[in-house]
Amino acid sequence: MNRTVTGLPKEAAKTRRIVRELEHVLGMPVPPQKKSPPLDILIATILSQNTNDINSHRAYSNLRKQYPTWESVRLARKSSIVSAIRTGGMANQKAANIQDVLETLAEKFGSLNLRLLSKQSDEEIIDFLISLKGVGKKTAACVLLFSLGRDIFPVDTHVHRICNRLGLVHNCNTPEKTFDAMKAILPRGKAYSLHINLIRFGRKICRSANPLCGICPLYKECEYPGRTQYRKTTPAAEDSKVDFMLLEQV
Repeated sequence: MNRTVTGLPKEAAKTRRIVRELEHVLGMPVPPQKKSPPLDILIATILSQNTNDINSHRAYSNLRKQYPTWESVRLARKSSIVSAIRTGGMANQKAANIQDVLETLAEKFGSLNLRLLSKQSDEEIIDFLISLKGVGKKTAACVLLFSLGRDIFPVDTHVHRICNRLGLVHNCNTPEKTFDAMKAILPRGKAYSLHINLIRFGRKICRSANPLCGICPLYKECEYPGRTQYRKTTPAAEDSKVDFMLLEQV
């Protein structure tokens, strides 16, 4: 691995620069003082899979209105759960996964409460959560970051795209591989800041299609092959969408 004069791997030094620049341009993200219970974040993140924030938030809100407790969700007919979360897409699969998770927790712990995870290490929590149906590393990392306040960096498809475009990671063709690679180069205490700001950055500038390379504050750091062409075609100005973070609304 290439190293800088400071002794840090090149990618780690670059990550530090990008964290600082994003905080300068987009602001310093502040975690909410009151954190939601781990099970709430787990279910909300399952509902957020393969859909946008607005639809997943509607699905989560509908589910909680119809079933105020997770026990009532566990005991409900699957068809009723499907109806409640339909706006989030893949309702049949997500309903089955959610009820399977709840049933597993009830059998294993005798209650639907994941607060005991707070006594375990990051690795132990991830190993347990990904053993549950429909839960991958990204979902597990969201529970750790948003509910338990751990310094863990979730990587979804959008964060994965940007980390690869910027050259923070190389030869990582899946979000899971990017997640593993980022652990070694992320500045301590900056998981929340970088995760939130990369999502904001991906919505405002580094979009999947037609990225706005011409106004990108990280253009000189970027390794995306198409950046020169998109720099030429970037509009002079464009309205930004309002930030909307599902897991801060749970």
